[in-house]
Amino acid sequence: MPGTESHSSPSRGVVSTPRAPKAIGPYSQGIKAGDFLFTAGEAGVDPASGKLVEGGITAQTRQALENIRAILEAAGSSLRSVVKCGVFLADLADFQAMNAVYAEFFPADKGPPARTTVQAAKLPMSALVEIDAVVLLA
Repeated sequence: MPGTESHSSPSRGVVSTPRAPKAIGPYSQGIKAGDFLFTAGEAGVDPASGKLVEGGITAQTRQALENIRAILEAAGSSLRSVVKCGVFLADLADFQAMNAVYAEFFPADKGPPARTTVQAAKLPMSALVEIDAVVLLA
């Protein structure tokens, strides 16, 4: 019948875990939307203390990626399913140091995700790096 089309709405759900830092604003750690999971930008914040980890770009990159891993695991996924990352650096001069840690989490021989890396004028909490991820769940 005309005008009685049925449209199914895509599924959407919030992903949250105490193993990643609490949101510092009105956003979710992650959102499942259909077959995808989108993470919020994660800085090198220790979930227990709520403070940036010490140790510069290397330590902050490692913690940011551990935070992303925790969100993915809370959603029943893993880093292996990441298809795209956005990396925001306070200083592009930190690119090589960030990249070395990033490669530990996404090895070249495993087909790392697509990525964009940019220098940001300023990051929340004066972080040196912030990373977000798009994950294929299906």
